[in-house]
Amino acid sequence: MSQQHTFTYRTITGYFLQDELSTVAESFDFISKNFGLLEKNYQTEGVHPGEGKTQWQRFEQEVARLNHEAPSGTFYKRYWAAQEGDSTSTWVDPHLTDTGIQQAKTVHAFWTHQFAVAKTPAPEKYYCSPLYRCLETANLTFTGLDLPADRPYKPVVKELLREANGIHTCDRRSPKSTLQHAFPNFIFEPSMTEQDELWSATQRETNEELDTRMKMLLDDVFGQDGVGKFISLTSHSGAICSLLRVLGHREFRLVTGGVIPVLVEVVRDGG
Repeated sequence: MSQQHTFTYRTITGYFLQDELSTVAESFDFISKNFGLLEKNYQTEGVHPGEGKTQWQRFEQEVARLNHEAPSGTFYKRYWAAQEGDSTSTWVDPHLTDTGIQQAKTVHAFWTHQFAVAKTPAPEKYYCSPLYRCLETANLTFTGLDLPADRPYKPVVKELLREANGIHTCDRRSPKSTLQHAFPNFIFEPSMTEQDELWSATQRETNEELDTRMKMLLDDVFGQDGVGKFISLTSHSGAICSLLRVLGHREFRLVTGGVIPVLVEVVRDGG
């Protein structure tokens, strides 16, 4: 996979409860906490912040301000990392369980509320792991939402976004043609091979190897034109933990079916 640019990443704290060390990951309920967005005034809002806007609308303006004031080669992105729902771990590339399906439907209902009431900005791009349970989770979560015409749900499957790889058969993906038939609305990378050539029956990825892969993924995503300021990544527990490490975020393990928002400063290496 060719990459034109590499980037350095830094989590910008002070915007979400998940940034704070006092927030307990195991008991945190993102649904009851507006995705974790902190109720606060932003530095340029003055004495009458918001003028009737929701906190999410004001946050969207704040991200626009950060990008406007950023030096050349630096930009700010808001991304949601969603963890797939419950699945069995004894099959090759397992499907969601009934519990996992319900978890994804619950998040779908929450997104519906967020768009209508909280005015949360819709993602501009959607990326997903190639493992079956993640593709199911993304579809159940985002299909049928009332999205802006310029932000349709057109998910892109990224091979590099898959779970920590090797040994566990649940992390061995199905043939590409099987996935394309089951999920015709997804865009599959041309570079994805028909058979899973990355999975190993004898070797499991280390955290260091996984972090290197996630860095490659982010460089690929952010190196593309038109990626937008708000993006969605649907992946797995180990992969999301790795993404957070690469982004410089505190450790924050999601509950099954959970979602975490992160504001990221992205600096192009070399300016």
